Amino acid sequence: MRAAVDVMGGDKAPAAILQGCWEAAPLLDENDLVYLVGSEQTINQGLAASNLTPSQKSRYKLIATTQIIEMDDSPVDAIRAKPKASINVMCDLVKKGEADVAISAGNTGACVAAAQLKMRLLPGVSRPGIAVILPTFHGPVVICDVGANPEPKPKHLEQYAIMAGAYASAICGIESPRVGLLSIGEEDVKGNQLTKESRKLMRDEPLINFVGNVEGRDLFKGAVDVVVCDGFVGNIILKFTEGIAEGLFQTIMAELSEFAPDLLEQFKPVMKKIYHKHDWQEYGGAPLLGVGGYCLICHGRSDSRAIKNAIRVGKQLVNSGVNQKIIERIEQSIPTGDDSQDAAAQVQSKPI
Repeated sequence: MRAAVDVMGGDKAPAAILQGCWEAAPLLDENDLVYLVGSEQTINQGLAASNLTPSQKSRYKLIATTQIIEMDDSPVDAIRAKPKASINVMCDLVKKGEADVAISAGNTGACVAAAQLKMRLLPGVSRPGIAVILPTFHGPVVICDVGANPEPKPKHLEQYAIMAGAYASAICGIESPRVGLLSIGEEDVKGNQLTKESRKLMRDEPLINFVGNVEGRDLFKGAVDVVVCDGFVGNIILKFTEGIAEGLFQTIMAELSEFAPDLLEQFKPVMKKIYHKHDWQEYGGAPLLGVGGYCLICHGRSDSRAIKNAIRVGKQLVNSGVNQKIIERIEQSIPTGDDSQDAAAQVQSKPI
């Protein structure tokens, strides 16, 4: 596995990104390679200060860049105006076949746009979508899309169902994932025009194990394995669940501390174990499904642990062959007549 890591992207970059790369050293085999994409001076200083052994250092390679895409930059404008930015360069490495996976905690919209323009789309894919694994009591639930495409067409949601299903099978080991379409009610008549038209496409596609509309509460009830929605709603769901999980654990610990301090120490190991399972940083990053290569988009608040896990997940993705499974399923799907646009036009949709 060859991973290109954007050292300059993220709220805690570059220190946390580099530290995460060093922490990933024990996970790397002798044939693995991590490209450190960013400021030459910053990366060299980081390497010098690291505790890596000479053997471990041989698995890291510096790729110097001179520009940075900031979090508040316009995605499309930035990737065109800053060709030497770390996000552009890491996607170029995948495009040229020198890297297998691109990893960044930087500007999400810029990552999506750069991946589309440089890595291109897999055959038959109309739009890429970001998929995340949501841990629940009943097992993992894959949600797609959570930010790449805020204004999709029904065809895009249908393809998200196919791609996320392939991802759930390859990564989560679910043989025939149950797919639900997020809506405001289970009934066919509920939802806006997008969900109604998307429902018809998913219902008629044999490759999709479609169970119908699902509501937000169904995500945690074990009713589905894959949930499909537009990127605007998906992004809100993702950040809401992150916030409520953090808030819930803080509340429980505070209540125990106040009303049952003698039990606090007994409960801490259990709470830490549960929190560990629901901590977004343990999942590293979210794959951008549908592009010609692998691209992992990490949370902007990622610390070193998240980056370390992103490298681990990147290796898992590459070894799983998810992209080939997506290509095969898209080829087998029923054509809908939806016109595919070139990548340059697609990025004008202004991903989140």
